[in-house]
Amino acid sequence: MIRYVISRLATAVVMVLLATLVIFLIANTVPGDPAMAALGDMQASDPVQVREFRARWGLDLPLWEQYWLFLKRLAQGDLGISISSRRPVLADIIDYAPATLELATIAFLLSLAVGLPLGVVAAVKRDSWVDHLARFVALIGVSAPTFWLAFIMLAIFYGQLDWAPGPGRLDPIAFPPDRITGLLLIDTALAGDWETFRDAAAHLVLPSIVLAASTLGLITRTTRAAMLEALSQDYVRVARAKGLLARVVVTGHAVPNAMLPVVTLGGLAYANLLTGAVMTETVFGWPGLGRYTFRSAVTVDFPAIMAITAIVAAIFVLVNLLVDLSYALLDPRVARA
Repeated sequence: MIRYVISRLATAVVMVLLATLVIFLIANTVPGDPAMAALGDMQASDPVQVREFRARWGLDLPLWEQYWLFLKRLAQGDLGISISSRRPVLADIIDYAPATLELATIAFLLSLAVGLPLGVVAAVKRDSWVDHLARFVALIGVSAPTFWLAFIMLAIFYGQLDWAPGPGRLDPIAFPPDRITGLLLIDTALAGDWETFRDAAAHLVLPSIVLAASTLGLITRTTRAAMLEALSQDYVRVARAKGLLARVVVTGHAVPNAMLPVVTLGGLAYANLLTGAVMTETVFGWPGLGRYTFRSAVTVDFPAIMAITAIVAAIFVLVNLLVDLSYALLDPRVARA
């Protein structure tokens, strides 16, 4: 088990280093000049100001030297200074990340709470109306474009029915609690401000449903397929032949053995929710990493772009590492292989 953990950790470190190299090369080869984007037309026409800008942000150095400085700062936890906000990128990320973390976590828990039992029941009652419903839900979730679903949900439940609040994390007249974690549900609960807690929870409903839609479809489909395969195995037939209750056979034998592919998909789906909420956050005015990433891309803010993409790569590598370790816990044969 120890050798397995060490090998996975070493692989994770190498993958992060390779990801930083790819990120740096892409960021420095895409079209767009950060000097032109940051200075504007008037100042960018002055060669002196352009040279001073490039020297200030290290853009006049050779690529290999820029990459080496990027790695040194990254190892020290220094993600650079944002060209757009003139603030440390780490400070910007600390401000924006809690909103994305809160939204992605609620969306992921929602997709698990619906997708897992729906997939299990669909497999147990194959070709029944429940199975057809599960496949329809999965198809809609996977096929519906995020931006389209977000606009439809906002237009119906906010614009027409007035059942849900508008964009943002809180109503404009609401007072946010003192920042402790940056997660409004936790901070308002710690402060005992239950009115603001309800307001924050209400604002989470529509964006979390939209963000959970595609993940819900994938989890439902994967759970159903894994359960169908598990239910066809010999050990399930033996358990049924021994006279065990159907509930015991399903929950005690089939479900645990069907969880390996679901764990893999679930981990990657959560990482994707954390890093891919650009459309949802833009439509719902959610002040998270998605909007910050979009703004950085539009303004060609290289330090912010490289820092965010490095964090995204690290998140995916970390999630893959945790999935590999969970494999060893769920199936000890994996660690001995």
